[in-house]
Amino acid sequence: MMRILHFADLHLGVESYGRIDPATGLSTRLSDFLTALDEVVDYAINNDVDLVLFCGDAYKSRDPSQTCQREFARRIRRLSINDIPVFLLPGNHDLPHAVGRATAVEIFDTLAVENVTVANQPQTYRIETKKGTLLVVALPWARRGKLLSREDTRNLSLEQINEKMQEILTDWLNTEAESLDPGLPAILAGHLAHSGAVTGSEKSMLMGRDYVLPLSVIANPAFDYVALGHMHNRQKVDSPVPVIYPGSLQTIDFGDEGQEKGFYLLQLDESAEKGGRVSSYDFHPVRARRFLTIKVDADTDDPAGAVQQALAGADIEGAVVRVHIKVPPGKEDLIRESEVRKALKEAYFIAAINKDVEQERRSRLGTHSVEALTPMDALKLYLESKNASKDRIKLLIEYGEKLLSERRNGV
Repeated sequence: MMRILHFADLHLGVESYGRIDPATGLSTRLSDFLTALDEVVDYAINNDVDLVLFCGDAYKSRDPSQTCQREFARRIRRLSINDIPVFLLPGNHDLPHAVGRATAVEIFDTLAVENVTVANQPQTYRIETKKGTLLVVALPWARRGKLLSREDTRNLSLEQINEKMQEILTDWLNTEAESLDPGLPAILAGHLAHSGAVTGSEKSMLMGRDYVLPLSVIANPAFDYVALGHMHNRQKVDSPVPVIYPGSLQTIDFGDEGQEKGFYLLQLDESAEKGGRVSSYDFHPVRARRFLTIKVDADTDDPAGAVQQALAGADIEGAVVRVHIKVPPGKEDLIRESEVRKALKEAYFIAAINKDVEQERRSRLGTHSVEALTPMDALKLYLESKNASKDRIKLLIEYGEKLLSERRNGV
């Protein structure tokens, strides 16, 4: 049985909600992310994993610090010297701004690091494991400049350019799938968005600045498993083949609040026939930094007491915490931020303490109150009040949802 560990979206270099460790001079959040990566490496070494498959975004930045590169390389080397093949797929955060520059993970290929394959180009790779040969159809994040010429895009809108990219990539994927040897297990590894992917707001990603591939193209029965990266929320489609986003390996921001973080372990029976090779694919959680939002209704005779009671009952130890306090007008000064911070001393990091003073006046937008509106509801009502056309409202709402989803997912 071939055992494949699939993870993605590491994003080393995220320092939000951390502080500088005086002993090392580094952000304490770097330790969070490296601890999660160490769990992946330890699991692979201790559990007879045949391939570690990373599906993009090793770093937060296209130009990662030398420290982040060093720490990532140390973990990859541990896998390499333990004779575990590693497959690295560049994501959009790993790509340089200029076409001719190297990707953030290309150094492993340049140095010909043993047991490490870097998929800088869309193509099918033959990976030799202890259990036999595995075909990996690699689709790293595609750059418009490498797929399209100026003649292709002249006078085209962004939406039309994305449609052309989708057409090119779809044709390429279909061709690769048809050429696969059905006698060998095959995996599609991609860093991309598909039409069935959902964001933190549970909205389908159907439009935006980036191309989106049809789920029907991704979930091709020629593949035994589809390993993806790019979405930070863990999600899967089970049929006709497993299509898996493991999500980001570590909690990045409040868009990840309440989510488990980790990796998938896929087990393939390499001796079985096509369509029956997948034995299991199970999620394994890692230690992730908790993010916690505490909402307090302090509309009482003792607002400060209500806040203290709510904080005393919350599990804040080791968590990144933000507090939203609903307080009536004129009583906000009764709640002292210094006392709130004292009550939060067991928290890892205090992200925000917000006092939401209840407004006596309501919005003039119909019968809706401002407090009850979501950002998208408010945008829609605003556009309607400006007599925007239905098509324009629909377009701007879709772009607004895309912007919000990117913020939640750290894209």
